[in-house]
Amino acid sequence: MATDLPKLSEPEIAARLTALGNSWQRDGKMIVKEFVFTGFTEATQLIAKLAPPANAMDHHPDVQLYKFKRVKILLWTHSRDGLTQNDFDLAAKIDALVK
Repeated sequence: MATDLPKLSEPEIAARLTALGNSWQRDGKMIVKEFVFTGFTEATQLIAKLAPPANAMDHHPDVQLYKFKRVKILLWTHSRDGLTQNDFDLAAKIDALVK
């Protein structure tokens, strides 16, 4: 469970961002990525696809759908008020959904 995971240090966060291929960006206490699709249907399909892995991990991102084809995902561990390994694990799973 996320509450059992330690909050990551700044060097640990930097290393994990690099491991993700720098496709996720740091934004304060969270990591963020924006996906741009060809239309509304594709954008909403990503949201539907990310629900099962997020539920399985009991780790739920904030998701913004805007301009009908853009999805912005914000990850951080709310219970730790910062980033844990769960955030980076879920980010990798989300990236795999889009490939």
